[in-house]
Amino acid sequence: MNITSLVTGGAGFIGSHVAKELIKLGHNVIVLDDLSGGNKDNVPTEANLYVGSICNEKLINSLFKKYLFTYVYHLAAYAAEGLSHFIRRFNYNNNLIGSINLINASVNYNVKCFVFTSSIAVYGENELPLKEEQYPQPEDPYGIAKYAVEQDLKNAKQLFGLDSIIFRPHNVYGPHQNIGDKYRNVVGIFMNQLLQNKALTIFGDGEQSRAFTYIDDVAPYIANAVNIKEAYNQTFNIGDDTVYTVKQLAEEVSECFNSQTNIQYLEKRDEVEHAYSCHKKFEQVFQPQPYISLKNGLEKMADWVKEHGARTSNSFENIEIEKNLPPSWRN
Repeated sequence: MNITSLVTGGAGFIGSHVAKELIKLGHNVIVLDDLSGGNKDNVPTEANLYVGSICNEKLINSLFKKYLFTYVYHLAAYAAEGLSHFIRRFNYNNNLIGSINLINASVNYNVKCFVFTSSIAVYGENELPLKEEQYPQPEDPYGIAKYAVEQDLKNAKQLFGLDSIIFRPHNVYGPHQNIGDKYRNVVGIFMNQLLQNKALTIFGDGEQSRAFTYIDDVAPYIANAVNIKEAYNQTFNIGDDTVYTVKQLAEEVSECFNSQTNIQYLEKRDEVEHAYSCHKKFEQVFQPQPYISLKNGLEKMADWVKEHGARTSNSFENIEIEKNLPPSWRN
C-alpha cells in the first residue's frame, strides 16, 4: 500500500523526528513548515519540504488535493505557554485556526487518521499525576487552544467520521531542539546559556516540578500510532514518569557541561507550579521500551548542542499585551 503522510512542523523538533520515523515505516512524507522555529537541515532528505504556514488555507487545500494524504501528523505549533498570555491573537491564529484548516481539509479529502500533538497544558492545575480522565482546566491561552482542537477533533469524528489520535506530551528534549528561543524549552535554554558562559536563569525559586522526556521516547510511538487500532479516537499522556524540580534540572544540565551550577533567579511568573502525568494508559496500548534516563538523554542532547554551537535568542517582535510581561522578556 502506498502511504503518503503530511507532517506539519516537520522542520521543527518533534516533527522532524516523527518524519524520520515515518520514513523508516515506509511512508512517503510531505513536510509543511514555515521555518519560524524549525530549520531545513532538520528535515530528512527523503521527505519533500514545503515552506508555508498552516494558516494559509489555500496552500493547505492545494497540498491535500495534490497528495491525497493517507494520514496527517499535526505537530506545528508555537508552544510557548508562558508567552501565550501576551500574544493571544497570534496564539489562537497559529495553534487553533491553523489546526482547523487542517481538520477541514482532512474531512474533505478523506484522511484515514489525524494524529495530533496536544499538551499537558490542557490540564492546568489539577490533581497529580495528571490523568486522561480528568477534566481539563487550561490556565493559559496555549493550553486553551490545544484543548479546543481536541474538542473539535471529537466533533469531527461524530459528524464526519474522521478518526484521530491525540497525544499529550510534556517537556520533550533532544537533538534538533531550537535552543535559541528564550521563551520555551527550558533544557535548550539552559544549554544555550552554558555555551555562552552565562548564568542559568530560573523564574521564581526553582521548586517547580516537571518530568522531562527524551525525544526517542516519544517520536517512534507517535509515528507508529496509526498502525495500532486500539489507539484510534483515544487520548494519551506520553512521556517519562520521573519528576525533577527546575533547580535539579539546572544541576543535571550543568554536570553535562562539566560546569558549576550558577543560577540567576528571576521574578516569579504566572505558571502551573507542578505538572507531571500518569502514563499507564499509553503503556497498556503501546507497550513502550524502558525510558531513557534524564542523565543519558541530557548527555545525548549535549553532544549535539556542543557540535552545533550556541544560538542567538531573539525577542518576539509582536507582543500584543505589555501589561504584566516579565521584565526579562522585554528585551
